[in-house]
Amino acid sequence: MFCNQCQETAKNTGCTVKGVCGKTEETSNIQDLLMFACQGLSYLTIEARKQGIDTNAESKHITNCLFMTITNANFDDKSIIQAIKDCISYRDNLKSKVKVSDNHPSISWNANSDAGIYDKAPEVGTLTYDTDKDIRGLKQYVLFGVKGISAYAEHAFNLGFEEQEIYNFMEESMVMITKPISLKDAFNWVVKTGEYGVKVMALLDKANTTAFGNPEITKVNIGVGTNPGILISGHDLKDLEQLLIQTEGKGIDIYTHSEMLPANAYPNFKKYKHLVGNYGNAWHRQIEEFESFNGPVLFTTNCLVPPRKKTTYNDRIFTTGAAGMPEWKRIEKKLPNGHKDFSEIIELAKTFAPPTEIETGEITIGFAHNQVLALADKVLDAVNSGAIKKLVVMSGCDARQKSREYYTEFAKQLPKDTVILTSGCAKYRYNKLNLGDINGIPRVLDAGQCNDSYSWAFVALKLKEVLNLDDINKLPIVFNIAWYEQKAIIVHLALLYLGVKNTHVGPTLPAWLTPNLLEAVQKEFNVQTVKTVEEDMKIFGLA
Repeated sequence: MFCNQCQETAKNTGCTVKGVCGKTEETSNIQDLLMFACQGLSYLTIEARKQGIDTNAESKHITNCLFMTITNANFDDKSIIQAIKDCISYRDNLKSKVKVSDNHPSISWNANSDAGIYDKAPEVGTLTYDTDKDIRGLKQYVLFGVKGISAYAEHAFNLGFEEQEIYNFMEESMVMITKPISLKDAFNWVVKTGEYGVKVMALLDKANTTAFGNPEITKVNIGVGTNPGILISGHDLKDLEQLLIQTEGKGIDIYTHSEMLPANAYPNFKKYKHLVGNYGNAWHRQIEEFESFNGPVLFTTNCLVPPRKKTTYNDRIFTTGAAGMPEWKRIEKKLPNGHKDFSEIIELAKTFAPPTEIETGEITIGFAHNQVLALADKVLDAVNSGAIKKLVVMSGCDARQKSREYYTEFAKQLPKDTVILTSGCAKYRYNKLNLGDINGIPRVLDAGQCNDSYSWAFVALKLKEVLNLDDINKLPIVFNIAWYEQKAIIVHLALLYLGVKNTHVGPTLPAWLTPNLLEAVQKEFNVQTVKTVEEDMKIFGLA
């Protein structure tokens, strides 16, 4: 195996024996083969659309396949192999209708058996993408950005919102990776990936707010009640809605976990009184927190941690959508109304004791762009008066490494005339600190999930317009971004596409950035890795 798509990759070069995430060599390789199968299918969908053939089902399958291979999403070989076979079935169906002039092996390869799949898999990893390591690195940059796009596109289409051009770009990118390309064109494709990152985040924002209303400032309980509970993790709000509908009036409390926390701020979820709060912290602490929760847990998307041998909760964890773990049950059955059937989880919940309390109090959330712009006059007054000197965007991901303590210390040491703008699970490093407020404005404004990082780009562009600035980089905003997996990569590429420069990324830069690529990215966008808290405070002009 060779996998370097996440921030924790071994020695910041690549995992070659077993993934730091817990992924085995076999699983890593067949995930690479799933991407290969998607490339073959993409050749056919592109040609089919030229001839007026509808490829919506195929595009949704490709989107789901990309999502399945995101870090910590799916560890289940059985479901990955089935996805490969489905790719081939879709591809061959289109081959009966259209012809493609290309002869890339992904167009003709067939999986005759599971053994054949495992045998083929080591031949198609990312190291085969190009003999030139710089071009190969840029192709990986695109692939990992497209994986991020796929996650947001899937959440959007689950709510009935789709844009064909986003499917087109993902599939064109998969084909691009199979072909020769110049360094310049590959670099331009990376920036173009950021453009589609903006498009897909805007689409998902529209989907979420249309379905559930605009997030509102909300205090979320982090203690527990006296009823049995179900803990819902991941990112898919549609799954949460269906679970809330099916548990209403049944004496079961629903708790959000990790990236599902922002759901508590949507008006349409507040009508469900049994949505009682948030339990726990960022994804990597689930090993301990799932034990104390006592009841069932539903994973709607990525952020799974393979269970330890001594884990006692395996029989009460369920996955759905792109997520999968061989030890855990999957929810696939549908009700007559088309909703997922969560009856097994619900009945199981009734047999458990209420969650064990691990903390008490409240945290304030709900500062997506609509809410922040409603406070725009107040924020601008504070900026103009000097009460707020800088807005510090600290969006992104959390992870296990000790180096992540940097973000807690950075937040603690920020001058009291700064406000943190956050989104994603990186916030769990500082969202429970008592940082106070500035003229009634909390010093931590939480926009929501990782995809809601779009809110800060949206707010920045509006502030640029209001302040009549000719350059977004003249705003009193600095970007200190924590990344872990591919959804954070597309968020960062979106910022680069929008012209945001001088971003700091950490705790390390991506492993696929060769020295030449790093030099090019730094020259074009002045992207830097984080250093020490003290050094970065000075660089950002905060010391």
